[in-house]
Formats: sequence, C-alpha cells, structure tokens
Amino acid sequence: MNIDSVFKALADPTRRKLLDALRSCDGQSLSQLCAGLGLTRQGVTQHLDRLEQANLISVVWKGREKLHYLNPVPIQEIYDRWIRNYQRQHLEALQSLKNRAEGAHYIISL
Repeated sequence: MNIDSVFKALADPTRRKLLDALRSCDGQSLSQLCAGLGLTRQGVTQHLDRLEQANLISVVWKGREKLHYLNPVPIQEIYDRWIRNYQRQHLEALQSLKNRAEGAHYIISL
C-alpha cells in the first residue's frame, strides 16, 4: 500500500462522503452512490477510481452491476502508525494524573 495515495484520496471531501456512504451501507452501485451527491456519474466514477487505486474500496461484479465495498484496512494502518502511538502517550498521561489525583484524595481523606 502506498500511504501517500491513501492520504491523497482522503484529502478530498467528496471521496470522504463516498466512504461514509459505503460505511453506512456497504455494497452500493454507482447509481446508488450518485443519488446523494449531486454529481455526474462520470465525476463519481473518477472519485471511485481514486479510492480503488488507494485500496480504500474494492469492487465486486454482480452480473452487469459493479458493487463498491469499503476496505477499512488502509485507514486502520494509518491509525496504527500515526494515531495510536500519540493516543497512548495521552492516555498514559491521563492515567498518571488520575492515579496522582486519587492518591492525593486518599491522603486528604485520612
């Protein structure tokens, strides 16, 4: 996976709307995805192509219909690499603060 292509794909608000639509109802056709966006089929197709290139969606052909499915793995990889480590530091600091506050409260109540 090319992380740059994932970030570029996520940078566009229309593509994020498409991902949100698939998150709420996975396996939608192009027509279904176009309905709520007010864009042409060609415009939505271009956005879907970018999402597919970034591996954020996968497609399955059902007869002549192409269904689009959310692939959350690249987003999870971003979380694992960029967010989880920062979050852990904040949680450890909050836990330390909580422990100190509870310890101080315990001493005061004696």
